[in-house]
Amino acid sequence: MDVDKLELIKAQLQPFLRQGEEYFRRVEGFAREIPPIQIYIAVAAVLLTTLLIYIIRVLKHTVSNTIVLSGLSGGGKTVLFYQLRDGTSHQGTVTSMEPNEGHFVLNSETSKKGKIKAVRIVDVPGHSRLRPKLDEYIPVAAGIVFVVDAVEFLPNCRAVSEYLYDILTKASVVKRKIPLLILCNKVDKVTAHTKEFIRKQLEKEIDKLRTSRKAVSDADICNEFTLGVTGEAFSFSHCVNKVNVAEASALTGEIQPLEHFIRERVKP
Repeated sequence: MDVDKLELIKAQLQPFLRQGEEYFRRVEGFAREIPPIQIYIAVAAVLLTTLLIYIIRVLKHTVSNTIVLSGLSGGGKTVLFYQLRDGTSHQGTVTSMEPNEGHFVLNSETSKKGKIKAVRIVDVPGHSRLRPKLDEYIPVAAGIVFVVDAVEFLPNCRAVSEYLYDILTKASVVKRKIPLLILCNKVDKVTAHTKEFIRKQLEKEIDKLRTSRKAVSDADICNEFTLGVTGEAFSFSHCVNKVNVAEASALTGEIQPLEHFIRERVKP
């Protein structure tokens, strides 16, 4: 009985087997009619498409999510770091001798629904001996935040300008056109200077530095690039990278311009 069933099944499959053989012969004949050059082109097209998809995926995963906080000591960089991470000021006075680094979703976005991309925030100490550490992070930075103490700005104007000049003329910043935000912190204080005043004073001071450091730039020492337009007073609009000026208060948590800058550089 089992043998009879097998024979019956075999007989039922015979038409399908014959159709499959006929189809295979047609495909084989069609392939033989195609010139070899067309086959090579088709294979090359498939390989190229696969390669492009791979490159796009690699680039997508290598887009930087690092934001670097820089500036002189005492400007409030570390308090800003904690505000971004925890939404707290940590008593308002924090001095760092080592970089603070964290990879997190901004505190202001923790209540949002859906997947939000985490940001890598690096707070680089402002002490002159520790500033070289900045060079470790700039090559992977999506943006640089230069924090200025809006209260103690005038006594430190020269030092602030020199540090900012050094950053703006770094080859790694110029070649990659890394956006920079000059963040005037502590504007909640009555004696704080406005961002317009600070911007104008920095432009004037950097204009002076351009002249005093021209010989260094011409000699290509310290890997510097010349700032501004020859024959014109310096303006941040002359920089090859985008430079903006904004105000914030790390102590009170008024840091929306900083958060906006971060999310312009690192999409959620």
